[in-house]
Amino acid sequence: MANHVSAIKATRQIETRTEFNRQRRTRLRHQIRAMRKALEAKDAKQAESLLPATFSLVDRAAKWGIIKKNTADRYKSRLHGQMKKFAA
Repeated sequence: MANHVSAIKATRQIETRTEFNRQRRTRLRHQIRAMRKALEAKDAKQAESLLPATFSLVDRAAKWGIIKKNTADRYKSRLHGQMKKFAA
């Protein structure tokens, strides 16, 4: 266990950050699952309404450092590709 005041504070901050990141990662995964479920069910209306929210959450997750930028771009590209294939 840390003995210095600054190390104790750093440990507290890390625990807080970890909890925030866990919540954000969970939110991201749930949003992506909902989008994929709508695409699999061929529900165009729901998929179209979820697309902007999903992209926004993916971009924010990349900004926060939850996922890397290229991973965010890949998620968006694949979801958008499925959406275009579904619309055609």
